[in-house]
Amino acid sequence: MRLKPFRTIAGLVIAISLIGGAALAVPASAADTRYITISATGTTTVVPDAVRINATVSVVGSSSKSALATASTTSSAVRAALLANQVGVKDIATQSITVYPEYSYPQDGTKPVLTGYRASQSFDITVRAASTAGAVVDAIVEAGGDNLQVSGVSPFVIDNEKATQKARAYAVGRAKAKATSYAKLLGIKLGRVIYLDESSTPTSFPIYSAAAKADSTATVVDLGEQKVTVSVTVRWAIG
Repeated sequence: MRLKPFRTIAGLVIAISLIGGAALAVPASAADTRYITISATGTTTVVPDAVRINATVSVVGSSSKSALATASTTSSAVRAALLANQVGVKDIATQSITVYPEYSYPQDGTKPVLTGYRASQSFDITVRAASTAGAVVDAIVEAGGDNLQVSGVSPFVIDNEKATQKARAYAVGRAKAKATSYAKLLGIKLGRVIYLDESSTPTSFPIYSAAAKADSTATVVDLGEQKVTVSVTVRWAIG
């Protein structure tokens, strides 16, 4: 997982409470407290290290039993393709299995006609080696054939702890630098930290779709970059 530092400050909030001053209303419990409060944001970018694939096996049969049997056979082929491409069993999760009758509806308004039974099994697949995601998509499409639909291919950050730590360091460093600057300008001395609050911006990721048709060109999943952002509000006692 590659990280690229990117420092920003989303907003700066300076709140200075001085005894006898009228600039800020202070709760009674904090009436004797002098403090300075800084809010700052740190951001870093990270290349996604995993890819989520959503795929569904869907077939129609003359009976619910035959439809489910065919769907199960195709699903087994898809699982085998995933395992052959180094996707672990723990990263293959069934989301749903359904079997239901399908009808055609004549335009003349007569009674619907039973045309067969549809069976389906949906999978949520995690590819931890992001660079192999395209090959995995090609492999399951080949294994599932026309009975497989790939509805989503989503790069995401499976472990963003390192990126979060970097963003946090940027945010706290920025907050401390600003607090120190204001303390110097105002001729005051920073004391101990009496309050800290952190919020992290959820890492969003784009959704990519892939058609369930194999061709002579290998599928490529573009990972791009995603931002990890941490915002902090820090309050120092001042003297």
